Amino acid sequence: MIQIFGTLKNFDVKTAQRWFSERRISVQFVDLKEKVMSRGEFDSVVDAIARTCGSRADAIEELIDKKSKEYASIAYLDDSEKADKLFENQLKLLKQPVCRNGKQTATVGLQQKVWENWSL
Repeated sequence: MIQIFGTLKNFDVKTAQRWFSERRISVQFVDLKEKVMSRGEFDSVVDAIARTCGSRADAIEELIDKKSKEYASIAYLDDSEKADKLFENQLKLLKQPVCRNGKQTATVGLQQKVWENWSL
């Protein structure tokens, strides 16, 4: 089951939803305004992204929305503190959409080329 984490007002989230819908792929949408990721979900997403980008610290950097108004609050923290700050402020700091295919694979942002390779 594909999960999309984001907010309904985010243009990239709408694009991701449309992409899956056009291919008749059912998704579970999780609105971050109503329910943020649990610690287990968050860690699972970070680990899945770390598999493709190299390290957990790189995965955290991928997940941070550098265009966010709140970016200054996380930009200069140590890597160990960034994960906690991002987890605590998902709605304001998380780059959207976060798409997860099971526990092993996840993407951040629009990644249609990757989604095409997911065995659905």
